[in-house]
Amino acid sequence: MPQLEPAGHAMISVGELSARSGVAISTLHFYEREGLLGSERDERNHRRYRRDALRRVTFIRVAQRVGIPLAEIRDALASLPAGRTPTKADWSRLSRRWRAALDARIADLEHLRDDLDGCIGCGCLSLRNCRLRNPDDALGATGTGPRVWEG
Repeated sequence: MPQLEPAGHAMISVGELSARSGVAISTLHFYEREGLLGSERDERNHRRYRRDALRRVTFIRVAQRVGIPLAEIRDALASLPAGRTPTKADWSRLSRRWRAALDARIADLEHLRDDLDGCIGCGCLSLRNCRLRNPDDALGATGTGPRVWEG
């Protein structure tokens, strides 16, 4: 869990964090329950966040957008330094963790994009020719008849 700023440092409310990040308050509360953000309570029992929470929320949203699971995002955020605001180098280090997985996902999507128009063009989903449903006719080696059932 991220440490909070020492007393006397400006902290922001959940409403301010929501307004500045464009993320709903309920989502910020969810992130906190999931261990992605930390807050403390003020004298009125309202949540207060360190100013670097805005960067954390942005990082979470971008990571989610590219398909990184919340558990991996939580682990990455837990590796950030506790005593200071994360630097650009810290964020770059976290981003490098996922580069190979993102490159593989991009390659898969490019393959899908390149093969999709051929599939739509023929409409047959041929077991021998369709590179999307049956690459290299792998199902043909298992015998005749249907091999894939989608229920």
